Amino acid sequence: IAESSPTEAARLAAKVDCSPLLAQCLINRGLGDSESAVRFLEPRLRHLEDPFELADMDRAVDRLWLARERQELVVVFGDYDVDGVTATALLLEVLRPLGWRLEAYLPHRLEEGYGLTLEAAANSHERFRASLVVAVDCGSTAHDTVTWLGTKGVDVIVLDHHQAVGPLPPAVAVVNPHLRGGKTCQSGELCSVGLAFKLVHAIVKRGRELSEPWAEAADVRASLDLVALGTIADLVPTVGENRILLKVGLERLNRLERPGLRSLRDVAQISGAIGTYEVGFQLGPRLNAAGRLETATDALDLLLTCEPSQAGLLANALDSRNRERQQIERGIDEEVTGVVRARFNPERDLVIAEGHSAWHVGVVGIVASRLQQEFHRPTIIFGSDGAEWRGSGRSIEGFDLAAALRSCDDLLLRHGGHAMAAGVRIRPENLPALRQRLNDLARQQIRPEQLQPSLRLEGEVPLSTFTLDQVEQLDRLQPCGPGNPLAQFVVRGVVLAGPPQPLGRDRQHLRLRVTDGALTLDALWWGWAGQPVPTDLFDLACVPQVNRYNQRRTVRLKLLDWRPEVEAASCGT
Repeated sequence: IAESSPTEAARLAAKVDCSPLLAQCLINRGLGDSESAVRFLEPRLRHLEDPFELADMDRAVDRLWLARERQELVVVFGDYDVDGVTATALLLEVLRPLGWRLEAYLPHRLEEGYGLTLEAAANSHERFRASLVVAVDCGSTAHDTVTWLGTKGVDVIVLDHHQAVGPLPPAVAVVNPHLRGGKTCQSGELCSVGLAFKLVHAIVKRGRELSEPWAEAADVRASLDLVALGTIADLVPTVGENRILLKVGLERLNRLERPGLRSLRDVAQISGAIGTYEVGFQLGPRLNAAGRLETATDALDLLLTCEPSQAGLLANALDSRNRERQQIERGIDEEVTGVVRARFNPERDLVIAEGHSAWHVGVVGIVASRLQQEFHRPTIIFGSDGAEWRGSGRSIEGFDLAAALRSCDDLLLRHGGHAMAAGVRIRPENLPALRQRLNDLARQQIRPEQLQPSLRLEGEVPLSTFTLDQVEQLDRLQPCGPGNPLAQFVVRGVVLAGPPQPLGRDRQHLRLRVTDGALTLDALWWGWAGQPVPTDLFDLACVPQVNRYNQRRTVRLKLLDWRPEVEAASCGT
């Protein structure tokens, strides 16, 4: 629970014209001075950093500039997730009208694997014979592939946000926010579609400096809806430049100027505004579905098409693929969860690593994510890829999964990713040794308290604080996500004002009426599924929300957790 600062909150609230409740949330986010608070609450594109502050951006622009002058064919080699597909689409739709000859290549997940593999690069080269490849959302560790392309006379620009370790590939440019190049760069959390936007911004900026007519007419803001899609789907922190791009990008996204997104919204049955939830849980999974099972070409075509009829066909195809993915995932999820539960020992298993030749490599990442949430352990799940197994991992705070895999390099065929998520290839006979070594590393790095999920709460407030005006002001924290969570509070000493009411087709949710004697509000417990409910005074951890229904606005609470008030007293809190 964050320490309350009522005097400081009141001072900040007066300076930036907001409620003290919102001011406390800003202070908790390190935004206690009025200038940073205003920039956070009112993100503007003009606050974006010069794109040339990114290392190697000047070299990338120079090489692309030369490709335009020579009319070279350029292949945008993307990835098959939403970030990779949106970044590929952005480069194609912005640069083609400005005079570049571009083609796209998206690898086949099952046949070519993840990233800029030798096989995928060879297939791309055989098809296009391009002299320049822009690797998007991959390539930072593809040293051998970039070297091989060089022997074929192909230059490579890497546009990627995954961790770059060891010697960088011999590319013309490696534009990666993790590489500072001696510069002070504020773009360290950008995903690849954010980097793609920075690249086209840099190109247009260079063109305007040279008084190029095509650059004067270019408007890169039209592609910010793609930036919003990829940024939300890739779960990068929603702070700094990402917050700016997201805020403006969601506004652009809700115009639904793309026939493909209109059709995708319809098949997802989204009736209201599109926000981070709708992208993360409705649009994103459908865009991801094709690439999880085969190739993401349908998703790319959907984003780029101008034909409503084609958009409808593609949206329905992606929706069908998503249902197929869900069916495969449910079967594997049940099987994996059963395997893990049967052998899980909380004292021994600080890291979970399981695999089977029958598990589909396209859904192991989703299954790993669910297991990580259930057991709160770093988790890697492997599926079969012929003689090799391919795995996807998710971690917890305090355990850098990508760094841990580097310590297991001798056991692995390939690996890469972030601190919180990574991909890996292995021979199945090496899985027991990998599991043992990862657990040994975890015992050195993870403190016992990090193996229990925790709630980070903005402060302790009385229930009467949650007036409609106060809660509506909390909407100014949006868009929320990693690094900028929804505002969560603890309310002490409330009681139930009536019997709880189960909700949902399977009665898996619960509505509680909670009161402190002065105010009574609904609290919804999503995923209740028969857990114990309070019977006396209790403390409530919750997210206050504005419920809009039939043109009425009311405050309701999303229940995160509860505990008896006596337990809180015994804990000395």
